[in-house]
Amino acid sequence: MAGFGDVVKKAFYLGVGVASYAGEKAGDTLKDFREQTQGIVNELVARGEITAEEAQRLVNDMVNRAQDATASPAENLPQPRPIEILDDEISDDGAPSAADAQTAALREQVAALRQELENLKQKSSN
Repeated sequence: MAGFGDVVKKAFYLGVGVASYAGEKAGDTLKDFREQTQGIVNELVARGEITAEEAQRLVNDMVNRAQDATASPAENLPQPRPIEILDDEISDDGAPSAADAQTAALREQVAALRQELENLKQKSSN
């Protein structure tokens, strides 16, 4: 079993390495994005189209949006729809409801089909 322990250990280290590498790449990408944004904004400031304060605000806003988009991708995914589980109970007045009657009819059909299946299995084995 010592071999299995080594495999588990290697798999764990592989996972840690992949996570570390992905984190470094994400940081590099964000750094490159910030540098490109800063370059564009510096050019706009040099042309006199925006002020230095506006430029800094613009860069910070864009970087914050990029960080938010990479930090929480699960929020953008569609959420699972809730499933309601209904009980097979008789209504409060003691009388079975229409749904209870349907349920009972379906249960009878299932029982009949099971019986028919058993009969077919017995016939095929003979």
